[in-house]
Amino acid sequence: MLKKLTEAECRAAIALGDFSADIVGAAPTVVLALTQSWCPQWTRMRPWLEELDTEGDVAAWFVEYDREPFFDDFRKFKEGVYGNGEVPYFRYYREGRLVKESNYLDRGSFRRIVLG
Repeated sequence: MLKKLTEAECRAAIALGDFSADIVGAAPTVVLALTQSWCPQWTRMRPWLEELDTEGDVAAWFVEYDREPFFDDFRKFKEGVYGNGEVPYFRYYREGRLVKESNYLDRGSFRRIVLG
């Protein structure tokens, strides 16, 4: 299931420099989408994350941080710590470890990364 990151989870990531082990280790493969709601590429990719529900070994989270009260703090964190000022921005974890980052990808490339 595609889950929305909470304010507490996002603020914890800002404080720790990354998302908690509970999130990045929730499944063998985890995808985090850090984006803004207005992004047309995000609206194109979001259904692909929702489809991952049927894959079983994949967990996916998202935050549209422009709609959140922590917008400025999170944007600065994403751009400063993660070094990525573009949206959508994806982080891919396997067994709790970051293995790849990307921005927009075509569907085939996205599925190859996530499903191996």
